[in-house]
Amino acid sequence: MLSAVSRRLAEVAAKVGVSEATVSRVLNDKPGVSDGTRQAVLTALDVLGYERPTKLRGDRGRLVGLVLPELQNPIFPAFADVMGAALVQRGFIPLLCTQAAGGIPEADYVELLLQHHVSGVVFAGGNHAQGGASHEHYARIAERGLPTILINASTDDLPFARVSCDDRVAVEQAMGHLLSLGHTEIGVLLGRPDHVPSRRKLEGARTFAAQHGIALPDSRVVHALYTLESGQAGAARLLQTGVTALVCASDLLALGAVRAIRRAGRAVPGDVSVIGFDDSTFMSLTDPPLTTVRQPIEAMGRAAVDQLAAFIEGAESSTEEMLFEPELVVRGSTGPRAPNARAA
Repeated sequence: MLSAVSRRLAEVAAKVGVSEATVSRVLNDKPGVSDGTRQAVLTALDVLGYERPTKLRGDRGRLVGLVLPELQNPIFPAFADVMGAALVQRGFIPLLCTQAAGGIPEADYVELLLQHHVSGVVFAGGNHAQGGASHEHYARIAERGLPTILINASTDDLPFARVSCDDRVAVEQAMGHLLSLGHTEIGVLLGRPDHVPSRRKLEGARTFAAQHGIALPDSRVVHALYTLESGQAGAARLLQTGVTALVCASDLLALGAVRAIRRAGRAVPGDVSVIGFDDSTFMSLTDPPLTTVRQPIEAMGRAAVDQLAAFIEGAESSTEEMLFEPELVVRGSTGPRAPNARAA
């Protein structure tokens, strides 16, 4: 039976495509191994989950954790694709950590990444954006001084740099478009009340409504989970208030809203207009094609990687938030307010 040491040598050698003797020389910090092979062996140790020898831990692997809440919402695979490619171009190896229902929680992923001696971490849409979620694992990262970037708005107590889409501007663009079409009875469908990006969107909606003399009572603001089903249920509640247009905090919520409107016997956009947020994949192919506010995913993802790489290479860490301008994409789910638009 192979010993644990022999098994480790064999697995790493097979992963890199070198002899076990070469792996042994690297682990014992012996000469006679090229820099490229040495780095490949160390990276294989990280990928396979083996601890590096103590004297080699200062030369950390080029692993970077990408922690995403789930992959059902197409915006997160899009961020992973952009950031993963940008990391590889810079010589890093992305480790994708996703949270399915009942799966590994974010805090456990953090422990796993710390055990793998990652060089940095990017969180997109995780616990950092939820005021009511546990943030203890972020404190462990901060204590280690591990370079970290948060994608989109976070709670104020986290000492990390952020790369965010400007949620207030996004809602202003959406409501401005609807107002130009004659809509004044506008409903807003958001994420949970403690979700910071949703909070910012609500602030933007209330500010816009006040500036333009539009009523936005609490009855026309509904909080939901970021699922199609929750969007459908939330939109059904909003329809009862007599709205002729809906601004939704994600494309999935907007697609749920379209379903609710049709099940109520109404037409999109003939009776009720709908605007989403993100411009996820295939939103131009829905029926009707979805008007939405596009997050600049490419620019945001690359900026996050650039900033993370700078921190890894020794730049002073920051808690600055970099805000990116969204873009309204007008398609077929919005139209003029019907003169005989139905009241609740």
